[in-house]
Amino acid sequence: QVLPVESGGGLVQAGGSLRLSCSASGRTITTYTIGWFRQAPGKEREFVAAIRWNDDSPYYGEAGKGRFTISRDATRNTVNLQLNSLKPEDTAVYYCALASDAYSVNRASLYGYWGQGTQVTVSS
Repeated sequence: QVLPVESGGGLVQAGGSLRLSCSASGRTITTYTIGWFRQAPGKEREFVAAIRWNDDSPYYGEAGKGRFTISRDATRNTVNLQLNSLKPEDTAVYYCALASDAYSVNRASLYGYWGQGTQVTVSS
């Protein structure tokens, strides 16, 4: 059983930054496509960013373009999501997910393993 674990969420003022990390207990994270999704109260889950296992290509959804950066840290066996210039509308639970495939990375259905999520709250 692969268990993704998120960390790094918290409370930040608008304009601030956070770095979220995703690790996979007992597994080498470089062998998985890693996706980040978020879900705000009363809203549907939204694709934020992903990095493919085969070439480390980053992909961003509308939520992540321009302000967020996804990267893989093989040394620490983590994938990081840098959140910059945060806005109150970025407030959500952010989920890390793992997939063995590298296509249609924006689709939640691709991912077979999901973490419990980490809360990001941006105050105005």
